[in-house]
Amino acid sequence: MRVIKRIFYFFYQWAVFFPLFLLATLLTALMTIVGCFAGNYKFWGFYPASLWCRFTCRLALAKVKVVGREKVDKNSSYVFVANHQGAFDIFLIYGYLGCNFRWLMKESLRKIPLVGTACASAGHIFIDRTSGRGIVMSLRQAKEKLNDGISTVVFPEGSRTKDGKMHEFKKGAFQIAFELKRPIVPLTIDGSFGILKSGSYLLNRGKMTLTIHAPVSTQNLTSEDMPGLMNEVWHIIADPLNN
Repeated sequence: MRVIKRIFYFFYQWAVFFPLFLLATLLTALMTIVGCFAGNYKFWGFYPASLWCRFTCRLALAKVKVVGREKVDKNSSYVFVANHQGAFDIFLIYGYLGCNFRWLMKESLRKIPLVGTACASAGHIFIDRTSGRGIVMSLRQAKEKLNDGISTVVFPEGSRTKDGKMHEFKKGAFQIAFELKRPIVPLTIDGSFGILKSGSYLLNRGKMTLTIHAPVSTQNLTSEDMPGLMNEVWHIIADPLNN
C-alpha cells in the first residue's frame, strides 16, 4: 500500500503540483508587481505571497501546525530568526506566521526572472555580502522598512541543512536586531526537511510544525553580548527538535 501511495504521489507531483505551482507563482508575481506599483506596498507586498504559500502547502498535501502565534503582536516589528530545514520553510513561514514581514535575502535572488522583480517591488531587503558597503546599505534599507508592524525573517544558518541537523548561526540577523533595537523572535521549523530536501526535486508528503517562541529583547545590549545572545537563541530554536 505504501508503494502504491508513493507511485501516486510521484505522478501527482509532476502532473498536478508543479504545473499549478508554476501558474500560481506567475500570477502572484504579476499581482505583487502591479499592486505595489499602484500603491499600498504594505498590503500587496505581503498578502498575495502569503496566500500563494498557503496554497502551495495545501497543493503539496502537507499538514501544517502552528504553535505560539499568540506570543507576538501583529502591530510590532521584530527580527524573526529560524532554522533552515528545506525549501518549504519559505512557504511555511510566509503562509502561516501571521505577521507582515520582508525577507532578508541574497542579492543573487534579484536576478530570478519576474520573481526577483516582484521581490524588489514588495520591498524585500537584498544583501550584498561581497563588500562592507553593501552590508551597510542593507542595514539602511532595513531601518527604513522595518517599522509600523513590518518585521523581517532571516535564516541565520545561511543555507538549508543537508543532514537535517541545525548548524552554526551567522551573526548578520543579530547585527540588524542590535542596530535597530528590535526584539528577536526565534522560530523552530520541524518537518520540512522530509518534504523537500536540499538538492532534491522529489516531494514527500509530511507534516510541518512552526513554533513561535517568546520575543528576546535586544535593548541595553552591546556587541559584547552578541555571542551569548546567539547561543541563547540557537538553543531556544533547537530545544523542540530534541524533544
